[in-house]
Amino acid sequence: MVQSAGVQAPGVRSRRARTARRRAPLWADLSLLAVIGVVLAAALAAGGLTVYREFYSPAAFVTRYLTLLSEGRAADALRVPGVALEHADLDSDAFRSASDALLRRDALSSLTDISVTDEHADGDATAVTVRYTAGGHAGATTFRVRQDGWIGVAPAWEFAQSPLAVISLTVRGSDRFSVNGFELDRRQVAAKGAESSPLEPVPMLVFSPGLYSVSVRTAAATAAGMGVLADKPLADVPLDVQATPTAAFVKVVQQRVDEFLARCTTQQVLQPTGCPFGLTVSNMVTHGPTWSMVSPPHIALEPDADGWKITPAPATVHVALEVKSLYDGSVAEVDKNVPFEVDGTIRFLPDGSASISITSPEQSPTPPGSEG
Repeated sequence: MVQSAGVQAPGVRSRRARTARRRAPLWADLSLLAVIGVVLAAALAAGGLTVYREFYSPAAFVTRYLTLLSEGRAADALRVPGVALEHADLDSDAFRSASDALLRRDALSSLTDISVTDEHADGDATAVTVRYTAGGHAGATTFRVRQDGWIGVAPAWEFAQSPLAVISLTVRGSDRFSVNGFELDRRQVAAKGAESSPLEPVPMLVFSPGLYSVSVRTAAATAAGMGVLADKPLADVPLDVQATPTAAFVKVVQQRVDEFLARCTTQQVLQPTGCPFGLTVSNMVTHGPTWSMVSPPHIALEPDADGWKITPAPATVHVALEVKSLYDGSVAEVDKNVPFEVDGTIRFLPDGSASISITSPEQSPTPPGSEG
């Protein structure tokens, strides 16, 4: 039987149908694989970007430095690339002579709520702005970071500008003070040591950002915490703290002044040597004089340069003597109260004791004693 040329045999149609059915799943599989490949590539790219931002970006570098400070790891923070001062950072005298006594765990305050708010190119560096809470005070600092080679395929970073700062501290009325509870002595941290002037600011390196609170609590002086927020790299921040005398120290000064005046009253002369009182007579003294204290001065202290001064305080002594007239030879008794005023200065000596000087009428200071 002869088949028509336009009609396909049933076997041929069946084979073509099976081939078509096999091709359809193949194209579907290839399309699915392509979609999966795109998704995987996107996931890898997103994951790589996340890893970069979290661990290898300039923001991550700055965050790591701040985290070390927040954990009190001062020594590790100093080892972060770019933190240590370089020669180019030492143009200022304050930085050249600054003490590193505060670059330690014991001098750090709390640092919390760290968050990066901006990151952008700044010339050949990257500027990273961070907000935080330092010692309970909100602040923000911008750091400049630059690339420093590679770690495998990831970039390494360093501070283009050291994040250290300087506090130039002057403490009036005390050589000893504490910073964030860490006790210091001016004579140990000043560049010239004990030879430095008490009124010469003492520069001390600090980490930025950080809150640094200076207080005084000694037997002679006290000062509540006065803080400064170091929030700018390589800044020189002045801080002037005025201490006040303690009640115990004022009591000691009162005692020393009373003892000094008591010794003055034992001198049987019209003008006791170095004392703030005296008497002038025009006749000849035949007996006496005898001095006695009537009303001692009430001592109060006020700041005076690097020490204290005694606020002028009124007092009264009594004098008794016998005088003979140079005109007619008559003898008279003198029995009177003599008012006077006490003032003076108090200075601290290199050994830590205080030197108390009372001003005499001739304005020459007379030392009544010293107190440790």
